Amino acid sequence: MSKIETDLLVIGAGSGGLSVAAGAVQMGAKVVLLEDHKMGGDCLNYGCVPSKALIAAGKQAHALRNGAKFGVADVTPKVDYAAAKDHVHKVIETIAPVDSVERFEGLGVHVIQERGRFVGANTVRAGDHEITARRVVIATGSAPFVPPIPGLDKVPYLTNESLWDLRDLPKHLLIVGGGPIGIEMAQAHLRLGSKVTVIEGMKAMGKDDPELAKIVLDRMREEGMVIEEDAMAEEITGKAGAITVKAKDGRVFKGTHLLMAVGRAANTGDLGLEEADIAFDRKGIKVDASMRTSNKRVYAIGDVAGQLQFTHVAGYHAGVVIRSILFGLPSKAKQGHIPWATYTDPELAQVGLTEAQAREKHGDGMEVARFEFHENDRAIAEGKTTGLIKVMVVKGRPVGASIVGASAGDLIGVWALAIANNLKMSQVAGMVAPYPTLGEVNKRAAGAYFSPRLFESAMVKRVVGLVQRFLP
Repeated sequence: MSKIETDLLVIGAGSGGLSVAAGAVQMGAKVVLLEDHKMGGDCLNYGCVPSKALIAAGKQAHALRNGAKFGVADVTPKVDYAAAKDHVHKVIETIAPVDSVERFEGLGVHVIQERGRFVGANTVRAGDHEITARRVVIATGSAPFVPPIPGLDKVPYLTNESLWDLRDLPKHLLIVGGGPIGIEMAQAHLRLGSKVTVIEGMKAMGKDDPELAKIVLDRMREEGMVIEEDAMAEEITGKAGAITVKAKDGRVFKGTHLLMAVGRAANTGDLGLEEADIAFDRKGIKVDASMRTSNKRVYAIGDVAGQLQFTHVAGYHAGVVIRSILFGLPSKAKQGHIPWATYTDPELAQVGLTEAQAREKHGDGMEVARFEFHENDRAIAEGKTTGLIKVMVVKGRPVGASIVGASAGDLIGVWALAIANNLKMSQVAGMVAPYPTLGEVNKRAAGAYFSPRLFESAMVKRVVGLVQRFLP
């Protein structure tokens, strides 16, 4: 058994763990990184990267079917699902070197490809190594949650991890779960030629603003997707190529393939957390605002910390703990400025409070500024007029923004910046956006907040009248 002493031990080489390891070692700390599976974690290998690559393939097929409005004849695309998956894996392979063992060892990180388990407050055993560290960061992420539905263990099913090994296009894909993962994969497969039925126990896209979610779901239904809501799965039966999902209300859904997409569970198992006095529950490891666990030498970041489960959140958490661990500075994580997006077509993005949340918190003191995509010249030119932005404003400052429409995931960045820096609506309105771009949507939303104050104000009109009378 080799014994290693280090400044920092990072458990998990996903987005958060890699960010901590790279930042710490380049600033002079001795770093050991443990990973018992694939470098890059879920995002690179099973999540963000492959899903967006498959979505891109679906968009291409959809564009070929819908060119007539631009003067380009519609054609029926010949979809090679295996080739689309080759595209997915090529994208992963292109990005993988950035997250590789070789790169991190080149930076000076001691990478050990073994599973780590605590055997003491700040000591972890991994294979033939025993590592004692001044500080430990747990960044083990999350995995697909598979609910104990009767019969599920007897039928073949896919998750976001196993989906990427599938080479034949599903004839009829059943998806249990109408959240972001399920909805994104539903539209991608629909556009690639599968028949798709989404089975959701409550409301599809239920965590998003209902007005904006409806716009996305209406588009999907128009494209031919079947979305069944309030359909809690009670029993699953069948075999490969013939699977049946029965809902509690008696509805029955039949398909050839089944994708389980009901959520994710924090990877806390077999870490020996009890040995290190680290508190956790079914949501994940319990942390304070500085991402520190009940063991003051140990931090947890990203999905395993039981908070927002997004890659960019793990990266943000990495910055928070680096400041604390390396420089001893007080550093706290916040959530109010964290954006997220669902990469459907149209996209849906959110930062801060939704309209309902803002009304509940601020009551009549909250105003909503709205602007429709069909009034944006670039959206008109590109035939992307389905969309809406809502900005929730309190005392002249945005407290939340919701966007549905083309490039919503990019557009939300302006409002994330504004909320993070406590900017005023006047500062966003003062921005000059290039014409014609979708980016003007943000400026016009800010303008919509001020329009009633300027154009419907009797006081403003009186002042302007007086100025015009006496202006030389």
